[in-house]
Amino acid sequence: MTREKPVVVVVEPETPGNVGTIARAMKNFGLTDLKLVNPPDFGRDSEAYGFAGHAREDVLPNAEEVRFDEVVENYHTVGCTAITGEDSRRHVRYPFKTPVELRESLKTVETRTALVFGREGTGLNNDELSRIDEVCSIPASAEYPVLNLGQAATVLLYELRELTVDETQLPDVERERADEADVERFYDFFEEFLDATGYGDHKRAKTGRLLRRLVGRSHPTNREIHTLMGLFRRANRQLRHRNELVAESDEPDRLS
Repeated sequence: MTREKPVVVVVEPETPGNVGTIARAMKNFGLTDLKLVNPPDFGRDSEAYGFAGHAREDVLPNAEEVRFDEVVENYHTVGCTAITGEDSRRHVRYPFKTPVELRESLKTVETRTALVFGREGTGLNNDELSRIDEVCSIPASAEYPVLNLGQAATVLLYELRELTVDETQLPDVERERADEADVERFYDFFEEFLDATGYGDHKRAKTGRLLRRLVGRSHPTNREIHTLMGLFRRANRQLRHRNELVAESDEPDRLS
C-alpha cells in the first residue's frame, strides 16, 4: 500500500514562533507539507525562522497559505484539540482518538490526511470541528489538560513517526544482546570477585541468581558486557594481590 504522508495545517496561528516550532517538529519526523490558514506576516528575521531550526531551509519557506474550505474539501481531516468533558450526547469534540489510536487507524487506510491545529488561545471552534472528519486529543492531567500549540504538534507527530519516518534513514543503534558465552564469562568474573572479597558462602548462590536476573532483564550489548568484564578483571587482580600480601604478613617468621 502506498501511503501519502499527512500534511499539517495550522488555522490562524497568532505567534510566528509556534509556526516555527511546528515546522521544526515536522522536519524531525519526516514531514514537509505545511499549510497555513490566515497566518501572520513573518519574514526571515522573525521568530518563526528563529524557532524552525533546519526546517527554515525547506519546510517553512515552502509553507502554503490556504483556505479552511480547501482543506476540508481535499483531505481526510483530523482536528487536534484538548480533551473535553463532552460525551455521546454532545459530539462536536466526541468521540476522539488519542495519538496512538490515530496512528493505528491511519496504518490501515490509504488516504490524504490533514492534521489540523487551531489557534493558540481558542483552538478550533465548534463550527470548524463540525466540518472535520475526526478528532484527536492528547491525554493529559485533568488539572491542566491544554498543551501549547507547538508542544501538541510535537507530541502528535512523534506518535505518528511510524507512518512518516523511513526506518532505513535512522541512525544505526547497537541493539543485539551480548554473546551468551561472554555473559557467562562475566558471571565467572563475578563469582571470582565474591570469593576474593570473602563474601559469605551462604549468600553467594542467591546473589548470583539476583545478578543473573538483573543482567537478563537488561539485555547488555557486547560493548557493555566487555566493559564490565574489564572492570571485574581489574578488581579481581588487585584483590588477589592484596590477599597475597595479607597472607604473607600473617605467615610465622621462619627464622624464629
